[in-house]
Amino acid sequence: MIGAIAGDIIGSVYEGSGLKTKDFPLFDEHCRFTDDTVLTVAVAEKLLYGGDYVELFHDYFHAYPHAGYGGSFIHWAGSRHRQPYNSWGNGSAMRVSPVGFACESIEEVLAEARRSAEVTHNHPEGIRGAQATAAAIFLARRGRAKPDIKSHIEREFGYDLKERLDDIRRWYRFDVSCQGSVPQSIIAFLESDSYEDAVRNAISLGGDADTMACIAGGIAEAYYGGVPEAIRTQALARLDDRLRGVIEVFSARYRGAGASL
Repeated sequence: MIGAIAGDIIGSVYEGSGLKTKDFPLFDEHCRFTDDTVLTVAVAEKLLYGGDYVELFHDYFHAYPHAGYGGSFIHWAGSRHRQPYNSWGNGSAMRVSPVGFACESIEEVLAEARRSAEVTHNHPEGIRGAQATAAAIFLARRGRAKPDIKSHIEREFGYDLKERLDDIRRWYRFDVSCQGSVPQSIIAFLESDSYEDAVRNAISLGGDADTMACIAGGIAEAYYGGVPEAIRTQALARLDDRLRGVIEVFSARYRGAGASL
C-alpha cells in the first residue's frame, strides 16, 4: 500500500492546481501526507488487528484532524456518528488499497471493499469505486495483464476505460466523485510504463491530484511489483512513527504491499 501513500504525498501539492503536464518535481518541498494516507493506514490496521471501521476512522481522524478531510467526513467523524452519509465521493477508493493486497480471492476483496466503504460511502457509486480499485489491485498483484484488468473492470463495474489520457486531459476538471475520478485513475495506470509514470499520469489530468495518484499508485505498485526505493524512502520519511509502524507491519505480513524495486 506504500504505492498509494506515495501517490498521495506526491500529489498533495497539485490538488486543484489544474496541472496538465507530466513534467513536475516528484517530491516538492511542501509535499505531505493527507487524509488519503491516514485512512489508508486505518484500513490496514483493521485488516491486521480486527476491530471496527467506524471506530478506527473516528480515532484516526481525531489523531490527525488537519489532514484535509472532506466536509461531510469531518462532521461525521468529529461528532463520532455511526451512521453512513450516503457519499459517492472518492474517499472510499482512496483508502481501500490494503484490501487489494490482503485478501486472497476476488470475492473476499469485493466483500471487504464494501465493508470499508459503506460505513461512510453507502451510495452505490461510493461502493463501486472502492470495489473497482481494490479489484484492480488484486488482479494486478496476481499477475494479470493490463488488457485483462481493463476488461474485468469494464465488465464487472461498468466503467468505460477506452478513452486515452491525451483526450481526457483536454476536458478533465477537478472531480471528487468516484464515477468522475476512479475510471480516469485506472486509465492513468493502464497507460503507464512504470510506477512513477502511473503517478505522473494521474496528476497530469489536473483533477483531485493526491487522491487520483493514490488510486493509480496503489494499482501500479501491485502491477510493477513494488515502488522504487528512492520514492518509498522519501514517502516513509514524511510519515510519523505511528503511520510508518502500521505500514511496516502490514508490508511484512502481506508481501508485495510495501516492497521496493
